[in-house]
Amino acid sequence: MIFILDCSVAISWCLADENNDYANAIYTIFSGGHQALVPTFFWLEISNVLWVAERRNRNTREETETAIKLLQQLPIIVDIKPVSETITATLNLARQYNIATYDAAYLELAIREGFLLATVDDKLAKAAQNQDIFLENPNIESLL
Repeated sequence: MIFILDCSVAISWCLADENNDYANAIYTIFSGGHQALVPTFFWLEISNVLWVAERRNRNTREETETAIKLLQQLPIIVDIKPVSETITATLNLARQYNIATYDAAYLELAIREGFLLATVDDKLAKAAQNQDIFLENPNIESLL
């Protein structure tokens, strides 16, 4: 089974001060052979958050490199649909739920593909709950 992985969840595995139980439960889902689908900008968003953490002395360069290697080993699939084809739907979702467009892109992807969305972002989680696509109970059985 495939689910949509938000940067907020993945980054919590990379920064010690971002650690939380929900994200850790999502991480264990990968051990069940499940895969995550992400928007095309996911890796740029991850690297930007890690770079900002380095600049703010929350992370070292070595920790950033280790985090990227960790994420690269996970079965994360990048959506191949061009942003130019999804921008209208994404912008409409951003307007509807008053969320950032990059957060709306995760929501758009989940809606379009019919997959559950894993996020620790409160506003995005509420939007996903409204669409009945929030991965509330992060365990392998919830994806079956």
